[in-house]
Amino acid sequence: MTTFLAIVIVILMIMVVYSLVRGIVAFLQSTKEDLNRDASAGPSANQMLQNKMMFARIKWQALAIVVVVVVMAASK
Repeated sequence: MTTFLAIVIVILMIMVVYSLVRGIVAFLQSTKEDLNRDASAGPSANQMLQNKMMFARIKWQALAIVVVVVVMAASK
């Protein structure tokens, strides 16, 4: 059981890093036009991707924390 949960934690960690890297890449691809565009036009596709990756990273981190809590509870 703990071996399975350890594998799940590693997979979740990989997903966290993947989401973080994709979000950073999207941030770095922001152009000057994105920064100077009218706010009433709504978010650009690049800004939407940054937001999506931020929430994905938070989701994967929360799931990893839950798995760690389960491992700690099972080890007692």
